[in-house]
Amino acid sequence: MTDPGRPVAFATVPTARPLAVSWIHGSTAAKYDTNPDLQVYAHDEHTFILRQNKAVHYEAPFLFLLFGADRAVLIDTGATADPAHMPLRTVVDGLVEQWLARHPRPGYRLLVVHTHAHGDHVAGDGQFAGRPDTELIGARRDAAYAFFGFDADPDRTALLDLGGRVLECLAIPGHHDASVSFYDPHTGFLLTGDTVYRGRLYVQDWAAFGRSVDRLVDFARRRPVTHVLGCHIEMTTTPGTDYPVGWSYQPDEPPLELTVEHLAQLQRAVAEVGEQRGRHAYPDFVIDRTNG
Repeated sequence: MTDPGRPVAFATVPTARPLAVSWIHGSTAAKYDTNPDLQVYAHDEHTFILRQNKAVHYEAPFLFLLFGADRAVLIDTGATADPAHMPLRTVVDGLVEQWLARHPRPGYRLLVVHTHAHGDHVAGDGQFAGRPDTELIGARRDAAYAFFGFDADPDRTALLDLGGRVLECLAIPGHHDASVSFYDPHTGFLLTGDTVYRGRLYVQDWAAFGRSVDRLVDFARRRPVTHVLGCHIEMTTTPGTDYPVGWSYQPDEPPLELTVEHLAQLQRAVAEVGEQRGRHAYPDFVIDRTNG
């Protein structure tokens, strides 16, 4: 008879390997698109990256579902509320069911948190209202930072224990005042939301953004980071060139994953931009501080 609470082995030293996936990058005619509304990539049996279809919403955000021995965490809920067009709850429930079939245990829970509170990262929250064994943490600063303890100590490293898999979480305001990053020691993923990714880095608070980038660089240099993963791809493979805002077809996308060196490049770019406002293009990202 299967022991419902048997241990699950998670890596303590992550293995660096490419994301073995070809992301669906939209369609020339969104109304005729036949791709899934939500693409699912299994990096390993405990780690899933989901991407919303660009034909459903041009932002095409990436979401992350990580399983621990006691609970799973879903990081962000995407850009579309309607489950008919963004069946996030159905997909997550299916993945949880499959994981529990391999690792049965009673009382397994789901935690829903966010990288920040912009609409394209929280729209699917309502799909989890009333879901059994689920805790949904609000994405706005008052709720999110209280949950992680950042309201009392914004410089702390919060620990999110999933059961044998403990994420390290940092407050990284600047893009948004409630931005949070997540480091997973099992995969070596550093999840940076919209603070660092291959695209337009919109800055709300320039001073805070610079401090957060410094903090990420320092943190990443002291961890075995395999990939830096943001929540979008907006650049083309031509250095310094991004797709137009609202574009629903991106056939020439670079990879999602970045490196610790890209963090250092962003740190140098922030210093170079200094007090200059406007749009500043670099090979793998564009700093947009027209407002911040």
